[in-house]
Amino acid sequence: MKKLLSLALLIAALGCSDHSVVLKQVAHDSTAKQPVPVNVKAGATEMYAKPQIPILCYHHIRPLKSNSSNDYVVSPSSFSEQIKALADSGYHTVLPAELENYYTFNKPLPAKPVMLTFDDTDLEQFTIAAAEMKKYGFKGVFFIMNISIGKHNYMSAEDIKTLAAEGHTIGAHTWDHHRVTDYNDSLWNKQLNEARAKLETITGKPIDYFAYPFGLWNKQAIPQLQSRDIHMAFQLSAKRDSTEPLYTVRRMIVPGTWTTKGLMKAMKGTFDL
Repeated sequence: MKKLLSLALLIAALGCSDHSVVLKQVAHDSTAKQPVPVNVKAGATEMYAKPQIPILCYHHIRPLKSNSSNDYVVSPSSFSEQIKALADSGYHTVLPAELENYYTFNKPLPAKPVMLTFDDTDLEQFTIAAAEMKKYGFKGVFFIMNISIGKHNYMSAEDIKTLAAEGHTIGAHTWDHHRVTDYNDSLWNKQLNEARAKLETITGKPIDYFAYPFGLWNKQAIPQLQSRDIHMAFQLSAKRDSTEPLYTVRRMIVPGTWTTKGLMKAMKGTFDL
């Protein structure tokens, strides 16, 4: 009988001991860093702290000229090589709506995200760039300068409509490429309201994203964009505003002088990959 009682007491003691360990572990786990909840809107500080993703900016995709700096020109062969290298390296293209959800609601992005953007409505962005990206299932963002629509060597309204229908994003890039740092209130109506309305008529879709001409922005522009329900605005490689990270999203121009290896290296350095 005494032996049975001793055994029962021993089992009880061990049980209490194990339970104590479990309680200590639960207490320890409860203090661990918790992930940012999805669907809870982040503040500017949280958005600014999130890692940037590489965003490339292209303009002309045509043969290089020996008597030009070629800062805004990438040859078709180089563009083809760069897109293939991104695909071979496991990159996946993302669009502005996905990036907005990543910053704002902590929605996940695919592995190795990259954004491909194109400014100024050049025709070769439709005939060369879009066709090349299609080989790899890539999608891009085309920021349209309205004054050039339908002109020689520029996209037509039908081209823009086709891009939107194929899943690319169409964004605003002002009516005639005037820099926003020179605007007064009335000029915003022409450069954004009217430009945006025309693009929405062409695409049948809302135009929610904007690229600053020349990549130049100022603090006065941001309330103008916000009051017009622009969700996000893209500059070039200047410093972001920590209080308005969605309206100072950084991009990197790809010049024609870079090799593909140089591009990949620049992406990593510019966006801290």
